[in-house]
Amino acid sequence: MQSNSSANVTFVRPATFFMNGFYNVPHAKYYYVFLSLVYVVTVLGNSFIMCIIYLARRLHTAKYISVFHLAFSDLCGSSALIPKVIDTFLFEHQDISYEACLTYMFFVYHFMNLQSLTLLVLAYDRVVAICFPLRYHAIVTKTAMFLIIGVMWIFSVAFFSMIVGSVNRLSFCGSNVIDTYFCDYGPIYRIACNDISVNLLLGKICYGLLIFAPLILIFISYVCIALVLFKIPHGVDRIKSIKTCTSHLMLVAIFYIPVLSNNIASLIIPLHPNARIINNSLTQKISPMLNPIIYTLKTEEVMQSIKELYKRSRVSTTQEKKKNEMQ
Repeated sequence: MQSNSSANVTFVRPATFFMNGFYNVPHAKYYYVFLSLVYVVTVLGNSFIMCIIYLARRLHTAKYISVFHLAFSDLCGSSALIPKVIDTFLFEHQDISYEACLTYMFFVYHFMNLQSLTLLVLAYDRVVAICFPLRYHAIVTKTAMFLIIGVMWIFSVAFFSMIVGSVNRLSFCGSNVIDTYFCDYGPIYRIACNDISVNLLLGKICYGLLIFAPLILIFISYVCIALVLFKIPHGVDRIKSIKTCTSHLMLVAIFYIPVLSNNIASLIIPLHPNARIINNSLTQKISPMLNPIIYTLKTEEVMQSIKELYKRSRVSTTQEKKKNEMQ
């Protein structure tokens, strides 16, 4: 164990943490193999949707900047978590240095927060499109969207730097074993041997900002949308407006419902560590895998762009073959 002194206070920090993973679960490695397959699908799906948005000119709009950012956040969030989980438990590298653990924690939380905030930005896009259709292109501009995303990054980096930095005020004079599958904030501060009241408060603030605040704002945005839709006299126009929201509503449900269910369940019944690991890992990684699939299949603009790009590639291939035959 190594000690750092500051202002006459000695903080005891372990050289490494040990990530425990599953307790007495036979063939647990198969679950990590499953997570690796989820990761492959996530990488392929999100890379595909990002390429489509980049290549299709019709998708070069403010809305699809936020969709591109969601795919990017999903890809980075999964890359921050799953490869390290696989390395830790499939290849039995369960010891992680103190500094690496804090870095690991920062990136997992940072990109999860960006996913949540981007869903809020997409709700804002739908509110303006349906409630203020004539002013949509004046309000939701590319410049405005880049500015919003930039503010999101600055806020997230600053906030989670503070969260991760708060671990440095803790002393770990007992166990260095973390009962989870990654460097999670809660399990780490709970094994500290000094006052953790500040960390408890920061954990609650983190959960509120990460989950409750965006979800409440998304709910309010859809209340506003519903009020406008009820005023539309023609049923066909109402259905068209609702269709533009379905993919976003599905993304919101997939991201938030499992997270809320996990936390409500843990308040009612104490969850076994194994159940917590399965619930949290699936909650964090199924959403990034499904997001690009939903946007591809449920969004008409994206499907149309894929068809156009496919036709264009076929035409260019045919022309190339003709040139080769003539030569």
